[in-house]
Order: sequence, then structure tokens, then C-alpha cells
Amino acid sequence: MYDLKITGGTIVDGSGADRFIGDIAVKDGKIVAIKRGGGLEGDAVETIDATGKIVTPGFVDIHTHYDGQVTWDEQLEPSSTHGVTTVVSGNCGVGFAPVHHGSEADLISLMEGVEDIPGTALTEGMTWGWESFPGYLDKLDERELAVDYGVQIAHSAVRTYVMGDRGARNEAASTEDIDLMAKHVQEAVEAGALGFSTSRTLGHRAMNGEPVPGTFAAEDELFGLGRAMARGGNAVFELAPMGAAGEDIIAPKVEVEWMRRLAAEIDRPVSFALIQVDAAPELWREIMAESMAAHDAGSPIFPQVAARPFGMLLGFAGHHAFSKRPTYIELAGRMSPQELALELIKPSVKAAILSETDLPANPSVLFDGMNGLAQGMVGNTYNLGAHVDYEPTADQTIAALAAAQGRDPLEVLYDAYSEFDGTAMTMVPFFNYSHGNQDAVREMLLHPAGVAGLSDGGAHCGMICDASYPTYLLSFWAKGRTRGPGLPLEFVVKKQSFDTAQLFGLTDRGLLAEGKRADINIIDMDTIAIGRPSMAYDLPAGGKRLLQGATGYTHTIVNGVVTRRNDADTGARPGRLVRGTR
Repeated sequence: MYDLKITGGTIVDGSGADRFIGDIAVKDGKIVAIKRGGGLEGDAVETIDATGKIVTPGFVDIHTHYDGQVTWDEQLEPSSTHGVTTVVSGNCGVGFAPVHHGSEADLISLMEGVEDIPGTALTEGMTWGWESFPGYLDKLDERELAVDYGVQIAHSAVRTYVMGDRGARNEAASTEDIDLMAKHVQEAVEAGALGFSTSRTLGHRAMNGEPVPGTFAAEDELFGLGRAMARGGNAVFELAPMGAAGEDIIAPKVEVEWMRRLAAEIDRPVSFALIQVDAAPELWREIMAESMAAHDAGSPIFPQVAARPFGMLLGFAGHHAFSKRPTYIELAGRMSPQELALELIKPSVKAAILSETDLPANPSVLFDGMNGLAQGMVGNTYNLGAHVDYEPTADQTIAALAAAQGRDPLEVLYDAYSEFDGTAMTMVPFFNYSHGNQDAVREMLLHPAGVAGLSDGGAHCGMICDASYPTYLLSFWAKGRTRGPGLPLEFVVKKQSFDTAQLFGLTDRGLLAEGKRADINIIDMDTIAIGRPSMAYDLPAGGKRLLQGATGYTHTIVNGVVTRRNDADTGARPGRLVRGTR
């Protein structure tokens, strides 16, 4: 008897091949039979009628930051709500192992500064109990989760562990330093790390404002650690490259040159973030072409590309333009978030706040000057609306609406924040929207060397919620785009299942085929959609985070077990630590 049968579904198997009607049987966490046309014989403990639905592999999200959250949270939202069945963490050079006992706070400060995860939540919520990276993996091995979890060893952690303050200050590493760091990297991959990650972008800074350890690492250090990773096993060298945030528009081309040489030498994938920046809106094409030429020449270079514009969500619940107004500060100091939202939409309160002058920002407090930035960006701020729109037209900016209505832009912005009882979020696209549309995103996704990534699940809790990328690829690119061509369903499924799994050597998943893991989504394409982003206050120590739900997932199955049914968590926890090839 089978454990599970899925009958009558339209199977999009992850290979990119055409969809077909068929049945799937599952036993002991694996797909044991697939029959085109249906009619698969044999009883099952549970049978799911998937008629009229599509059946896909579970999605593999390769760019998340659940390194701390995984120690206290079994569900790993928001990723688990979007058809994701495997996540890869430890990206951008930040992580929590190895660590000297007593130095945990230093790594928390790095994670908070780079990834905007509340340090108080990490301090209160994390369960430590390791020093080495293998010890961290052993601790994670005890966890029972809603999704499978893989992790990379982070450059900042290993550099700080080996070099101490010298490493944190980004001093040059000696030959002895590199040899010892290499020992830890190789040991981590041999124990099951899926890769090694580093950050070279100046936009990634610790809470003290300093660039993260490893930002300025010389070639001998990067190549030494890359070689050590390759000696350890089948792993990926992942990085946020110099210039990724637009601070140096020439640097990314230089970065590709050394990545190409490293990938060719170690014969391991090198994966980097690729985005469109306003300062040089066509530069990404050159970088993409160079990476493809390297790939064609035998250097495994894989740009990670986003599914939509990359930017901030601003509103009363998070960062916003009025956070330094005296009335707002007084109200926020004595009210709960729910009470505050309802108070702010009162006409008298609105009038008082709009009449006031901003108080000075505290330069020692992260994002304390965000109010001024938000006020200056009304020409690039869009109201997402009830039906979330990530491809708005230029006449929908706050500045354009204000001009059309003959009103002050800040008043229009205040009204935008006030929608949905004061919980609305506006979008400020920093990257991938230089021309006011998503054509560049589509070209990046179509490039054969690109892989879907950069969702940052679990990170940037107060201003970004891109963990909904997997659903967006379905609801927007495969179904709902109106301002240009979309993408085939078979293509977007492959892009975030088979392709991402293969990159990290996870060859047992990402494809609906006999013998593969039974990580499966059953999706109603008529109702698939992402919800309006909203703030939750459910992190440890009362920390807040943006969440964005989804509709249309009738079933998500991990290791043959239904973890979500009709967009709701079932409480099942079949997810486990995934170790790489050792």
C-alpha cells in the first residue's frame, strides 16, 4: 500500500518539459510511481484528487537567512508558506559558526547590521551550544522542521574566529591565518556545509557601521578558502560581489574576472548576486554576458537573480517618513502597534503630524534617519494597493499622484500609509526597476546561466519581504503580467526547483520522477496569489517582521508528509537538516 497517491493532476515535473495529466504514488518519503494519463493502480493511506490543479516539485530557495531563526522556529515562515520545501541559509558571508564561547554577541551584531534581523530577537530566541561548524550542524540535526534546511559556512564567522579583532577590522590575513581558516572551511564542508559564502559589498555593515569581516579580502585569501571548500566536497562558493549595491559600478566587471578564474580552478560553482542598479542600468547585461561566456568556457559561474524589483517596504508599521515628528514619537512611546495604527489615521493626529518639523536623527541608531530618506523618495514611492502591484506605472508614484491632485506629496504619502487601518505598506524599488518596468528582470530570468535566488527569507525583517518570490514567479510571471510578456509555467517551475537544487548538489529533489524525494506542491493556478505584506510582532523579545502570505497552495508535501493544506500549516514537521556531499 502506498502512503500517498495524487491523482488526476496536471504534472509540471520540474524538468522544463511539457505538462501532462497523471498520477503519482509515494512510499517512505519517495516517489515510487508516476503514470501518465492516470489510472495508477494500488491503494494508499491517503489519496488526493488533484484534478484541475498543477502538481510541481517542492521549491528550493537557495538564498535565505534563517541561521538564527532555525534554532527556535520549526515553521520557518515566511518561506514555508510559499511552496518552499528546502531552504539554504548562511548566505552573504554572515552566520553563527564557528564561534568562541562568549563571542556570540559579535556574530549577532553582524547579522543584525547586515540582514536587519532584530538583535534582541536573536539574543533571546537563539539556542546556542556549539563552537565549531560541525557542532552547529549537529545541533541543527536535532531540529524537526516544516522544511528541509541546508547551510553554508560564512566568511565573517570563520575570519573572526581565527583572526579575532584583526579579522573584524578587515586587516590583511597572513599565510598562517589563511591556512587556519581553510582548515575550518574544509572541515565544515566535510561535515555537510552546502557551501562557503562571503560578502564584498560596502552595503553590508555590522551594527558599529564597519564593513563585515572579509569585505576587502585579497585574492590569496579568497582563493585559499575556495580551494579548501573544494577539497571538502561538492559545495558552492556564494558571494555578494563588490558593487552589488551600486556603490561602484565598475567593480562588478572586475569581480566576474576573478570569479571566473576561481570557478575554473576549483571546478565548483561560484554564484553571485546580480541586480540592475539605477546608476548604470545596462551594466547587468555586460556582467551577465561575461558570466555566460565564462560558463560556456567551462567555468561554472551562476548569477543569482531576483523575481521582481528589489527595494524597501515603508509604512507606519515599519520605517516611514514621519518617524521623527514629535506627535508620532509621543504616541509610539505609549501605545501598542495596533493602537498606534488606529490613532495615526485620525484626522486630528494627521493634521498635527503634517504640521510639525522633524527632530534630529541619532546617527548612532541604525536607520534612525530613514524618515528623511523616505521623504526624499516620493518620486520613486508606489502604493502597493489591495491587489499587490510590483509593476506600477510612473503616474502611480506618490509625487505624480500629488501633482495630479494638487496636493502636498507628504500628505498623499501619509494617506497611503493610512490605508487598511494604518497598516498599508508602500514600495520603494532600489534595484531592478530603472526603466519603470520588469523587462530587465525577465531577461535575467531567461538567461541560461541565471538561477532564481535573492529572496532573503528570514532577513530584513522591518523593510523587505521577498520570501514570496516563489509564489510571485507563478502568479505574476506565469499568469498575471499585463505590461509585457510573461514566462512559461514549465520554465518558472524548473527555475526554482530543479535548477536551484542542482546548483547545490541536491540531486535527490527538485524533480518529480521515480526515486526522487516526495517534496511536492499541489497548486490551484486560478487562485494562486501573494497577499498584502503586513507586520507581525511574533519574534522573540517582541521583535517585528514583515510577512506576506499566499493563496492557492492546496497541499505542500515534504518527504511524503503533508505540511500545508489549503494554505494552512498542518503541524507536521518532517523537515530535517540537509548535509552536502562529504
